[in-house]
Amino acid sequence: MKRIVSVILSVMIFALSFAGCQKTEPYTAEHALSNPNATAETAKIYDYICDNFEKTMISCQMESTWMDSPDYEIDYIYDKTGKYPAMRGLDFMNNDFDGVVERAKEWEKKGGLVTICWHTGVASSGYNESKEDSPDFDKLLTPGTDEYNTMIEAWDMAANALSELQDAGVTVFWRPFHEFDGEWFWWGKDGGESFVALWRMMYDKFTNDYGLNNLIWVLGYSGDVKDGWYPGDEYCDVVGSDTYDDSTNKSAWKRLEKITDKPLAFHECGNLPTVEDFKNDGDIWSWFMVWHTDWIINNNVENLKDVYNSELVITLDELPEFD
Repeated sequence: MKRIVSVILSVMIFALSFAGCQKTEPYTAEHALSNPNATAETAKIYDYICDNFEKTMISCQMESTWMDSPDYEIDYIYDKTGKYPAMRGLDFMNNDFDGVVERAKEWEKKGGLVTICWHTGVASSGYNESKEDSPDFDKLLTPGTDEYNTMIEAWDMAANALSELQDAGVTVFWRPFHEFDGEWFWWGKDGGESFVALWRMMYDKFTNDYGLNNLIWVLGYSGDVKDGWYPGDEYCDVVGSDTYDDSTNKSAWKRLEKITDKPLAFHECGNLPTVEDFKNDGDIWSWFMVWHTDWIINNNVENLKDVYNSELVITLDELPEFD
């Protein structure tokens, strides 16, 4: 009996010792993110984006939260195409931090990618404030002022939510201050110079002060892609544009590729062009994201099916494992 126990203990000790020697090799990224301290999973996902840019497009769908269910759009796409989008678009709008975090975690567990934007006022909240606020940028960008402190309190809430996702191992394609050069949201109302300062301020605070290493920074122009609004390659990882004119957004592509060599994204659209249109125009974006509710419902069903079942388009079931 003692001999049997001794053998069992020896086997257990060997197994534990062997397991202890199995160290996970650190991941060496092929494509550098703007944040050198990015998590390994974030670096893997960015490598995937860079490696597939101009070859395939990731399918992405913006969610709504006020329809039959938070999966209203996702379920619609599956019902019509038999496929799920690879990336889910979410919004911290109306301070929905807890809800966004929960849905982002659930989507990541399914193997999906996550992108988050933020319709917000200076002091947080939602869409109306994002359009109606008109701050004094001299005060807003000056640490210690009431305007600055109010804005930072809102940023704290967003950063806490993003930190929770970091703790859960969720990488976020973070797209703040979108359509900035359209100048209809408060963050674009004081022109390009103020916007660049604002973007760099958020980037520095979120990266260095909050220690958010799970973010892939997505700089989202409007369809015009105006000059004088680019914060620099060291402050973003993906650059994009949107349009709702039913085109492939080729005109924006041409302007963006003169600004940067970063991967380019079609981060908002309404009716999807055909796959052949994308091929013929030569703008194979990193991803496309159709907007929610009526925008996705109004798409031609046959074309939606063709797009989601095309070899050019990556759906949820075709994503690799990143963790």
